[in-house]
Amino acid sequence: MQHQHQLVFVEVRYRKQSHYGSAAESVTRSKQQKLLYAANHFLINKPQFSQQQARFDVVAVQPVSGSDKLQIDWLQDAFCE
Repeated sequence: MQHQHQLVFVEVRYRKQSHYGSAAESVTRSKQQKLLYAANHFLINKPQFSQQQARFDVVAVQPVSGSDKLQIDWLQDAFCE
């Protein structure tokens, strides 16, 4: 996506339960490396975006305890290359 003048790669994570950590915590170093690889692949195939500043965001979604509502956290610039 684009946000203002930045190209944004977004990872959306959902956790039904937090027994093994939150939705945001599920974006491990290994997952970050896969996202970097995917972003590089995108930029190689779409050179028109290669000069834009880019960032990686995480949208973490999880249920609110005792409710049917969801907590949605948008973590901008969640990790760096």
